[in-house]
Amino acid sequence: MSRLRLGVNIDHVATIRNARGESYPDPVRAAEMAIAAGADGITAHLREDRRHISDADIDALAVIVKRRGRPLNLEMAVTAEMESIALAHRPHAACLVPERREEVTTEGGLDVVKGHNAIAPVVGRLAAAGIRVSLFVDPDVAQVAAAKSVGAQVVELHTGAYCDAVRHRRPDAEARLEALKAAAKEAARLGLEVHAGHGIDYETVKPVAEIPELMELNIGHFLIGEAIFMGLPAAIQRMRALMDEARAERAA
Repeated sequence: MSRLRLGVNIDHVATIRNARGESYPDPVRAAEMAIAAGADGITAHLREDRRHISDADIDALAVIVKRRGRPLNLEMAVTAEMESIALAHRPHAACLVPERREEVTTEGGLDVVKGHNAIAPVVGRLAAAGIRVSLFVDPDVAQVAAAKSVGAQVVELHTGAYCDAVRHRRPDAEARLEALKAAAKEAARLGLEVHAGHGIDYETVKPVAEIPELMELNIGHFLIGEAIFMGLPAAIQRMRALMDEARAERAA
């Protein structure tokens, strides 16, 4: 199997910064450290309410990742404002996600089946600007098929339900993992590049990383939390090692 890429989401460095309205800790500095520690790319979610990442952060991140030769993955809602920002910056990738102002974190995948007519034009305009478009969807083959139909190049499978089931020792964990496997297989069959993310930690990363169709994992909140205890480079390097071990064990 090919090497699995790791995208590091630095949103929650900004969450800590904004809790006190200070200029630190700096998410751009975190991005530089993540790249130095082995991250293959940087992910940032510019929310409509700017609760963590700011417009200035995106401006600075665009400069840093270009200088360091790594891609920026901009997570964004399907809105005219976010589309305009993406078109202005032209990041390597834009991942369209659902967004509700009252949610604590992204609670599920984008409903591409119901939102087809609103999503397809945005995908088209972003792709025409040279941006690789990804859709964050639940591991459901109907949503995967809809992502293909609107012209997305990538699907990112929502791993949150699986990770939550493992964390709380629920009996549906294995079924959740099988759903991820089935969705990844169908996405690859349709010619989509397959990514995954949300809620992944050291316990859940290996079963996910073993899914052969996956090309990239995007992980953030857990790594920022672990960084409090072991430092960000060490937290990322440990995740990287587990991903590589999973791929090696699968190949064997």
